[in-house]
Amino acid sequence: MKIAAHTLGCKLNYAETSHIVRQFVSEGFEVVDFREPADVYVVNTCTVTAVAEKKCRTIVRQAIRLNPRALVAVVGCFAQNQAQQVASIPGVRVVLGNNNKYNLLGIVKSMYGIDSLRGVHDLDSLTPLSSTYVDDSQPETFVPVYSIGDRTRSFFKVQDGCDYFCTYCAIPFARGRSRSATIEDTVAVARQIASQGAREVVLTGVNTGTFGLRHGEQFVDLLRQLDQVEGILRYRISSIEPNLITDEIIDFVAASRSFLPHFHIPLQAGSDKVLKLMHRHYDTELYARKLDRIKQVMPHACIAADIMTGFYGEGATEFDITCRFVDQIPISYLHVFTYSERPNTMALRLGERVPMEERRLRTHQLQAISDRKKHLFYSQHIGESRPVLWESYNHGGVMQGFTDNYIRLSCAYDAQRVNQVTDETITMQNLVQNFDE
Repeated sequence: MKIAAHTLGCKLNYAETSHIVRQFVSEGFEVVDFREPADVYVVNTCTVTAVAEKKCRTIVRQAIRLNPRALVAVVGCFAQNQAQQVASIPGVRVVLGNNNKYNLLGIVKSMYGIDSLRGVHDLDSLTPLSSTYVDDSQPETFVPVYSIGDRTRSFFKVQDGCDYFCTYCAIPFARGRSRSATIEDTVAVARQIASQGAREVVLTGVNTGTFGLRHGEQFVDLLRQLDQVEGILRYRISSIEPNLITDEIIDFVAASRSFLPHFHIPLQAGSDKVLKLMHRHYDTELYARKLDRIKQVMPHACIAADIMTGFYGEGATEFDITCRFVDQIPISYLHVFTYSERPNTMALRLGERVPMEERRLRTHQLQAISDRKKHLFYSQHIGESRPVLWESYNHGGVMQGFTDNYIRLSCAYDAQRVNQVTDETITMQNLVQNFDE
């Protein structure tokens, strides 16, 4: 039988989808592209914006058109927060939030009253014991999972959940409280990743810097242990809150064997008034100080930031302050998001809303600033030689890879370079300026 999966949202979701799919592969399933007919479709969802939820419904309808008899399972954050709404989508057979999504294989077996799917050629040949399965129980468990695609890069989930409850964010309701495995157990999984040939590991989580709190451990100590895992050449920290990126972490990354000079540090707003309304745990002074510290010890570091437009209380003055702040700090590029109201969040009790048309206009303005910052960052490194990890994809005779500080380069495809790190001089000719982050 065949399984296809589609992931919406963050790198964390990609790690989780990969884990779920590998469970089905262990039962003899063949993985096919989501655009092909399959017996089981898995949609791992996001609830950060209303757009993400709309995409979920579109993707489900796409699967049903490809195979109306398929078992369609919707899992993840949207399924957690809006389980009944998801279950009402015609064709959806299984809805699992974030507590039991890794039990999807066992749930499918129980729906058909069998112990194994090996040897089953068609689910239609089986009589289901139940037509729909819905589980939105509160997320409490933690499983350190990872993705393995082309074996070059792996997304490794080391933490889940969040205790911050920012006023705009529904993720704590979908993901639960902050939790992780121990350092010992996490490093053991990193060794599994290394054994499968991945050269670069991206550490992912909801609030990664809170790793280890339940075990009395610290994130920086995890980094020190991961740095010693043989076989993994490079690590990236996918996102860390500015109040949690300590000088100790910054200095460790600067001196480590394998952690790269690449940081993703959420900003969300460049106005202290708006940051307070969001219930963020820092102000602009702290944020700027952290970036200055990074650039002091790693002048070549790439620093990305998430930023939101149109949040409650962001008038024209506050938006202008944000634009000027972003212009002044050494950000390499931005991920710009248009604010989207989320059910049950505290923001709904705040002041007057910014019209959606104005939110989108501000998004375009900040994106233009981001484009200019990225161009400046790239131009600063023209002529430098930097290590590049080459990927396996063949783009019409061209291969691509990222430098240590996250500049994407290209060269003529050479199979001998796949999953290898080589030193390359950055030029205007080999620079790939437009790509999805």
